[in-house]
Amino acid sequence: MIKNEALRLGFDFVGVSKAGFLEEEAPRLEQFLLNNMQGEMHYLENHFDKRLDPRLLVDGAKSVVSLLLNYFPVEQQNSDAPKISKYAYGKDYHTVIKEKLKCLLAYINDTIGEVNGRAFVDSAPVLDKAWAAKSGLGWIGKNSNLLNKSMGSFFFVAELIIDLELDYDAPVQEYCGTCTRCIDACPTDAIVAPYVVDGSKCISYFTIELRDAIPTEMKGRFEDWAFGCDICQDVCPWNRFAKPHKEQEFVPKDERLLKINRSDWEDITEEVFKELFANSPIKRTGFKGLKRNLEFLRSSS
Repeated sequence: MIKNEALRLGFDFVGVSKAGFLEEEAPRLEQFLLNNMQGEMHYLENHFDKRLDPRLLVDGAKSVVSLLLNYFPVEQQNSDAPKISKYAYGKDYHTVIKEKLKCLLAYINDTIGEVNGRAFVDSAPVLDKAWAAKSGLGWIGKNSNLLNKSMGSFFFVAELIIDLELDYDAPVQEYCGTCTRCIDACPTDAIVAPYVVDGSKCISYFTIELRDAIPTEMKGRFEDWAFGCDICQDVCPWNRFAKPHKEQEFVPKDERLLKINRSDWEDITEEVFKELFANSPIKRTGFKGLKRNLEFLRSSS
C-alpha cells in the first residue's frame, strides 16, 4: 500500500528496512572522520550517534522507508561548455522530494492512522545510501554510490523514518565484481580504495563545498567540471541502463542552460546567474563560487 502510493507520487523504487543501529557503518564512518576525509565539511562531524541510529531522530522509530527518484536527463549540456552535474539541471531536488515525502506521510496518516515520522532528503544526519542498500534498492558500489541493477546510479535517495512496523525487504548482492572503472577514471584520485571515497579530494567537494581557493595542485585535473562531477557514474557499466527521468521539475526551466557555450559561461553576470539558477542546486555555490570555479578551469587550460 505504502509502496504503491510512493510509486504513484513519482518515486522509481521504494524499499523498507528495520530501524536500528548500523553496526557495519560505524567503524567506516569513524575512520572516514579520523582520516579527515570530510575536509571542510565540518557538519559531517556532528551527530555521530544519530547518523548511525535513526531511533535517535524519531522517537519509537521502527521502519526506514527508502525511496529513489531518477534524475538522469533527457537532454544534456552543449559539449562546448564547462560541465555541471546532471542532478543540478532542474529545480532543487530538496524542494521537489520533500513535497512528495510530505504527501506520502500524509497518505500513511490518512489510511493507517496517526504515525510519528520524519522525512529526510540529504540534509540531516542520515546515512541514506546505507539504508537504501539495507532496503534492497541496490548495493554500494566502489565509488560509494548506490547502484541499482536495472537503472544504474543517477538517483536521489530519500527516506521516511516512522514508528510503524512494516514488512522488511532484504539486501541484494553486490554486482561490481572485479570492475575498477570508477577508481581508474577519477582524475583527482578521490576513490582511495574500493568503496572508500576521500571527500576532500572529490571534484564535487572542490566546486561546491569548499569556500576557499581551490588548491593549485588540482590544476588540470578537473576535466572541465565547474559544478559537481559525474565521472565515476558516467564510466560505470551499470549506468548503460540509465533511463531519462519523468519528473518535470528536473527539466531546466530556462532552455538556455543546456545551450550556452563556454564563452557564455565565462561571461556570465550575476543577473543572468540569478535568472538561470533561481531554484537550482547551483545556488549552493553562489555566483562568486561559480566564477571562482570557471576561473580555475580557465587558468588550468
